[in-house]
Parts: sequence; C-alpha cells; structure tokens
Amino acid sequence: MNPFRSVGETLDSFNNVNVYYNGAVNNVEKRNVTKDGYNLGLQYQCVEFVKRYYYEYLQHKMPDSYGHAKDFFNPNIKDGKRNTQRNLIQYTNGSMSKPKVNDIVVFQASWYNSFGHVAIVMEVTQNTVTIIQQNAGPFSNTRVSYDLIQENNRWKISNSKIVGWLRKE
Repeated sequence: MNPFRSVGETLDSFNNVNVYYNGAVNNVEKRNVTKDGYNLGLQYQCVEFVKRYYYEYLQHKMPDSYGHAKDFFNPNIKDGKRNTQRNLIQYTNGSMSKPKVNDIVVFQASWYNSFGHVAIVMEVTQNTVTIIQQNAGPFSNTRVSYDLIQENNRWKISNSKIVGWLRKE
C-alpha cells in the first residue's frame, strides 16, 4: 500500500469521470452498481473505471456486464468486427484502424496479473497513444504513453501485453 494515498481518493479524471486509488491491485471494497441496476464492476478496479467511463460519458451499457479485464477482448473476433458481449467494435493490436480517443485498451493476463488490465485512450498523436487507468498498482501513474507504430498499413501500440482495443461506433 502507498502510505501517501487513501483507498477511494480521487487521483485523476478524464471527461469528468474520476480515477480512484485502490491500494493493492487485488483490493476489493464492494460492487459498484448504477441507480438503474447496471453492474459497473468491483469498485476501484480497472474494469469499474472503464465501464463507468463508458456509462457516464458515452452512455453505453455492455450487454455482458461481468468479467475480468482480459475477458473484454475475444481472440476469436476478427479485426474490425463487433464484439457482441461488449457491443463494441474490436481491433487487434496491429490493426488497419488507428486507436482513437475513448477506445478501451485491453492488456492480456500475465503471471503477476491473471485478470488482465483495461484502460481508456485519452490522446493519440502520430507516434504515441496515452491511456488513463485505474488500479495499475499502488505507486503506478494514472496516465501512461506508449509508442504508436505504423507498418504495412497497420497500427500497433508498442507494448507486448496489449492485445487490442474496443470502440463505440
């Protein structure tokens, strides 16, 4: 735990949707559910921020409101096709479609994080993608930039853990 932060403390925001401190990445306070009964996820987790952002800022409810971060990306869906569980268009990391602001970036599970990770794209330039994230770790930054590479008419975010991104049309 970070002794300089408190669980639930506002760390950052994007489009008036707050990013909160969660302490240890596996800390669970409670489930966050909207007034109309829509499940946003476990409070202060990365999924909860992404779903809360899509719900509050983009007025989007995902048909499947459950699952871990890694479950947001379906490897059986072709690049540029609809992910019906999320009702979003899915792109592989190495897509003909360049990431855009408000896209959800999906990180695969790893030995130290079996649940994966999700974040929101907040800025895209010709050479970089900047994400905003919740619950990346007690000392991690809420904003991180990655190199964006274009090769053979395909766009790739240079992080081997990123499997792709999802977009509301």
